[in-house]
Amino acid sequence: MKNTGITYTSAERSPVILPEIAELLPPLSAEQLDALEADLIKNGCYAPIINEDMVIIDGHNRQALCEKHDLPYTMAVFSFEDLLEAKQWALDTQKGRRNLEKWELGKIALKLKPEIEAKARANQSAAGGDKFSEKPLSATLPEAVSAVDTRKELAEAVGLGERTMGKVMQIDENAPDAIKEALDKKELSINKGYDLTRQLQDLPEEQREQAAAEALEYEKAKKELKKQDAEIDRKGKIAALFCKAYEKAVLLTPSEENIRCWTDGTRMTPEEMRDTVKESREIAQVFAAIADIIEQKILPADWRCVDAGNEENGTQPDRNPA
Repeated sequence: MKNTGITYTSAERSPVILPEIAELLPPLSAEQLDALEADLIKNGCYAPIINEDMVIIDGHNRQALCEKHDLPYTMAVFSFEDLLEAKQWALDTQKGRRNLEKWELGKIALKLKPEIEAKARANQSAAGGDKFSEKPLSATLPEAVSAVDTRKELAEAVGLGERTMGKVMQIDENAPDAIKEALDKKELSINKGYDLTRQLQDLPEEQREQAAAEALEYEKAKKELKKQDAEIDRKGKIAALFCKAYEKAVLLTPSEENIRCWTDGTRMTPEEMRDTVKESREIAQVFAAIADIIEQKILPADWRCVDAGNEENGTQPDRNPA
């Protein structure tokens, strides 16, 4: 790949949209597209990258938005060895801009598979032999025999590990649609999707989709329980922190004698004492804020307080409002 230094304006030439390149990466989210549109309207359209055949390699969204708003733009011409190199360059460029998930990268790699295999065959023929293997690829690491390892080539093309790429390939070939859809929605990890695919492989084909849907519901329930447990744990830690703070605070008797014992015993300097005064007033504000929140927000909403107030007034609380 090299920058030819050639540029064209949108007034001079019209670029070509090639679907296999335009659809190589996942589409931008609505939020990302809105942000890009606002930036282009404010700052203008920076150059899409095209090849020598005027095919857009990078910048499809920019070009479409500029056309939508009649914004002029300049195209920079880059030279690529072939379309595969152009696609890999576009992917490498976009990976730095987008936070692509491993599953998304794996799906991109699968789109490159026919060209990578074809290039590997050509390289093998040029080297005087054809050792390309048609054997099915598993998710395990390859034995060190094949001269051309498609999984390895695909993994390297998108920056994934070989094992992960193998799992993506197994899911793509064997998983029920429900599992693939869950991965697309980021509801499932590749490892879990692979495990479910293996578990369902021995079922009759007509039962797999239903079994996959049930397995996904079970996984969602487990994830929700885990989330609830984490929330309970988080609240427990906060409660423990407050309890500890109050347990320590009530042990303090702020008499002059006790405070002198503290300042003398720790040999506080005047500067340290002034800092302590400031910190003490800040701590007092914290405890005052706690008192205010309990008194003004929590107590009025506590049904036990409502009941107590009703009892004082001689009325009974209505526990079953119509």
